[in-house]
Amino acid sequence: MRKRERRGEEALGSRATSRTRRGAVMEDLPVYHGPIGMEEGERRLAQDGRDGGYLVRDSDSVAGVYCLCVLYNGFVYTYRLHKDAAGSWAAETTPGVQKRYFRQIRNLIAAFQKPGQGIAIPLLHAVTAQTRAEAHAEN
Repeated sequence: MRKRERRGEEALGSRATSRTRRGAVMEDLPVYHGPIGMEEGERRLAQDGRDGGYLVRDSDSVAGVYCLCVLYNGFVYTYRLHKDAAGSWAAETTPGVQKRYFRQIRNLIAAFQKPGQGIAIPLLHAVTAQTRAEAHAEN
């Protein structure tokens, strides 16, 4: 058991001991914005302004669930992301589209960067904290 813990600490850095497994995965994702709420998520995507701009935030209504938010034609489409009991990630997409499961959240995001995945538009432009900092510096 101790070897497994050490491997996890090496992979995630020294922060691994102060986070839950779920938090470490999301917090290390550049597009994860944390508990910003729906309105703030929409504001950040609108500020970026590009169709296909996306971010991940905590769900306002369901604890332990995340939201993948994507801008398309001036509207923000929100898809819930959740981890099942086996540790696989899935997204709630358009009804009728086969639900897919991914071992890593990064793999889910990579899959949704392709067309035909059951979302309004493929994920094209990551909206990260770095992107926001650059936008503020230009203004």
